[in-house]
Amino acid sequence: MVIPVAVDVEEVGVKASSADAAVIGAGVIGSAVTFELARRGLRTVTLDALPAAGYGSTSYSSAIVRFSYSTVSGVSMAWEGLHYWRDWGAYLADGNGAMSAAGSDERGLAHLVTCGMVLVDDGGGWVQRVRGHYDTLGIPHEYWDADELARRVPLLDPRRLGPPVPVDSDEFWVDPPDDAPPVAGALWTPDAGYVEDPQLASHNLQRAAEARGATFRFRTRVVGVMRDGDRVTGVRLDDGSVVEAPVVVNVAGPDSGRVNDLAGLTGTMRIGTRPMRQEVHHLPSPLDASGAPLATMLSDEDAGIYVRPETGAMLSVGSLEPDCDELEWIEDLDDYRRTVTPHVWERQTLRLARRLPGLRIPRHPTGVVGVYDVADDWIPVYDRTDLDGFYVAIGSSGNQFKNAPVAAHCLAELVTAVEAGHDHDAEPLTVAARYTGAPIDLATFSRNRAVNPDSSFTVQG
Repeated sequence: MVIPVAVDVEEVGVKASSADAAVIGAGVIGSAVTFELARRGLRTVTLDALPAAGYGSTSYSSAIVRFSYSTVSGVSMAWEGLHYWRDWGAYLADGNGAMSAAGSDERGLAHLVTCGMVLVDDGGGWVQRVRGHYDTLGIPHEYWDADELARRVPLLDPRRLGPPVPVDSDEFWVDPPDDAPPVAGALWTPDAGYVEDPQLASHNLQRAAEARGATFRFRTRVVGVMRDGDRVTGVRLDDGSVVEAPVVVNVAGPDSGRVNDLAGLTGTMRIGTRPMRQEVHHLPSPLDASGAPLATMLSDEDAGIYVRPETGAMLSVGSLEPDCDELEWIEDLDDYRRTVTPHVWERQTLRLARRLPGLRIPRHPTGVVGVYDVADDWIPVYDRTDLDGFYVAIGSSGNQFKNAPVAAHCLAELVTAVEAGHDHDAEPLTVAARYTGAPIDLATFSRNRAVNPDSSFTVQG
């Protein structure tokens, strides 16, 4: 266990500042947490080792806004998140219709593209479970049989292709016969979409938080967590200075484990997290008989991939982490390959080509590489910790971009309640969603929950 070193802020040479709350990490979730705390009147300072908000995992997110989660709380949170992105400017302005001059962003606002999502039903039961959650929550959707799927998405081969196998195996290259059974069908959600510029969304949150008095400090690394017994008292920075704060929130993404270690929290949570490397690739879309590219998102467990349309008749393709693929866990965040690799490019584009037969794969791989903070069950941890005043928004597993403002609202409500004396461990807080009014049970995101065996265990944007 890492034993935190006490810091005497009166020691000669130590420069100290103070805040009501220190947020570690300025990705989209960290920036949203900062904004929500600032909205509640807390003097907040946000610290990030990178040069600007959203420059880490957020920049490499597919930024998909979809609702296909394994738990009712997860679906409810994602549906609530859509309402933030639909009127992003109003949210940043606290509902005043547009960002005020004091809170405007010189770079403009992030934009939600509503293109819908097709969730291919491989017959394994997961799609039907998600459909049940949609029925419970009143989320608009349609279920298409295989014929309707082929009619609605003519670029798609509706035959069963799975379960996924390695692309270097002989089995992968065996074409299904023409009379092979089709997939069971597909679940269509017309309200799904994606945010065009995820890094810009983080910048928007930074500007909105600054307009409410928050401070952001970049190229600043946290190297120590200060405490007085069982209470956090602030953080120590790599320039030798300290920030005194009675509340510290760890939103450090792939670096969150190191920060928890600095706080002396190693081994204190039932749910663990660790960083994982992922690739998303870009290539031209095939065109249908009318000359139109694929215009909808596609989540396809039968093929093991997800797809998002891009401007200029392009596609992004990522992996759904099928069981046959080895996951790439990162031991050293300063030492991993930051460019796409031929074997992962081949794996993902060839799987996509099986589903979209008209796809033409370029010779040279293009795409992005991201590292995600993955929880044991791929469900995030939004919780307090065993160190009083120290909170975590970690384990986002590459799929929480859409939920950033909702998660921040929940975490700010949690901080407010716990700091006022609420025993969240004994009586987990339920937060009312700001737009839909739905109850969000934060026990779902507890650090000490049991691993959820029904989780989808996937990034999916």
